[in-house]
Amino acid sequence: MTKLSVNINKIATLRNSRGGDVPNLVQFARDVQKFGAQGITIHPRPDERHIRYQDVYDLKPEVYTEYNIEGNPIRQFVDMVLKVKPTQVTLVPDADDAITSNAGWDTIKHKDFLVDVIKEFKQNGIRTAIFVDPILKQVEGAKATGTDRIELYTEAFAHNYGLGNEMAIKPYTECAVLANALGLGINAGHDLSLDNIKFFKQNIPDLLEVSIGHALISESLYLGIENVVNMYLRQLK
Repeated sequence: MTKLSVNINKIATLRNSRGGDVPNLVQFARDVQKFGAQGITIHPRPDERHIRYQDVYDLKPEVYTEYNIEGNPIRQFVDMVLKVKPTQVTLVPDADDAITSNAGWDTIKHKDFLVDVIKEFKQNGIRTAIFVDPILKQVEGAKATGTDRIELYTEAFAHNYGLGNEMAIKPYTECAVLANALGLGINAGHDLSLDNIKFFKQNIPDLLEVSIGHALISESLYLGIENVVNMYLRQLK
């Protein structure tokens, strides 16, 4: 079964909008794990627009499933991850002013940088993943960095699948086959939803984990968080 990691950035956004502690991020993390989620994902940004750096430390003792911290590996981020020692760190090349992650790494151009960063994390017992577009040469480049896993950036698939184009899955399937052959684990995330997750899962061999936040939280406004978590788990079996 593919693991479901719930990205809780949107809960932090809602909390921050009123300046208090409602909804409580730590309690939400406890609850979604109780409801069946197999991981918690957060993406602290330098401007702390949603996840605050203090949240990263507060969540550590409460995440008993898999703790996945995403982010651009600037020095402040690297030092924090090394202190917290989550299950996994996912490296994302997002600019400070990006609304959300919008591209994978150029694993060839940034190979030397990624090699050094990944080595530091792995020496500290932290599993690494890097965000990549569904391009075969970028998957090959990812292998050369020493990363444990890739995370396929799925926005293009989700957009085109929503327009009725099932062939949008093809480059993702091809990249997954290559990643498996190279010994890389496969994660995926960005704009995956209840509408497309089953089809995606069925076409990605050995998909280990999906990270879902925006769609899952939005769907939960109508259907309830416990119900939605279990709807995803059924689709991922």
